[in-house]
Amino acid sequence: MAWSDAAANRAQWTQANAEYADVSALDAWRAEPRWGVWKIPEPELGLLGEVAGLDAVELGCGTAYVSAWLARAGARPVGVDITPAQLESARRCMRETGIEFPLVEADAGETGLPDASADLVISEHGASTWVDPHRWVREAARLLRPGGRLIFICPSPLVLLCSPDEEMPIGTELLRPLRETRRIVWPDGGVEFNLPHGERIDLLHANGFELERLLELYAPAGAEAHEYYDFVTPEWARQWPAEEVWLARLR
Repeated sequence: MAWSDAAANRAQWTQANAEYADVSALDAWRAEPRWGVWKIPEPELGLLGEVAGLDAVELGCGTAYVSAWLARAGARPVGVDITPAQLESARRCMRETGIEFPLVEADAGETGLPDASADLVISEHGASTWVDPHRWVREAARLLRPGGRLIFICPSPLVLLCSPDEEMPIGTELLRPLRETRRIVWPDGGVEFNLPHGERIDLLHANGFELERLLELYAPAGAEAHEYYDFVTPEWARQWPAEEVWLARLR
């Protein structure tokens, strides 16, 4: 199942890269850190803290703009992704910006990187959305040194519960059972993973993590519809969180 899910998501992100990810990659590399669909500035959330001198791994890096932010701040990131087209976009951005760091084509649940080689593991809708959490959380724990931090952003369960299978804005009606959000196969073939909060907390604890913060992200005042992720409207996301940020530390 893991192999077929990864193949499906690689195909989806190859298409997404051609449609929009490659076009927007360079702007994201050059921008200051802004998180999630609504691009909330880092100073408002305070996720990263001081990263200069830290070894970092971005799981499911896509075009690797988060790794670029980390490198610019003095960290030593490694970007890991399973989609060659996304990594090629990242390499183009390296040539354009002069920011360089290693890129690894690998499954985020089995990176091949050394044990205890990172102080920070991070995923913004990469592995945290598109890889079975039982696989990538275990891999994050293996990669981190004791006391290392895990930061990841994923959809709020409310988004998934209210999402129709068709590509249309989500509403206010619950359309699927919570238990069915663990693995959702979308009409475009992509396979998305989520866990109810209790299960996610248990999974983090089972892999040696202590949860430090859980932040719900709402659309800020004045937010406009996202160019690509327009199935969540600003009006909806000002009432309910569209995304969540989880911060944990390895014991």
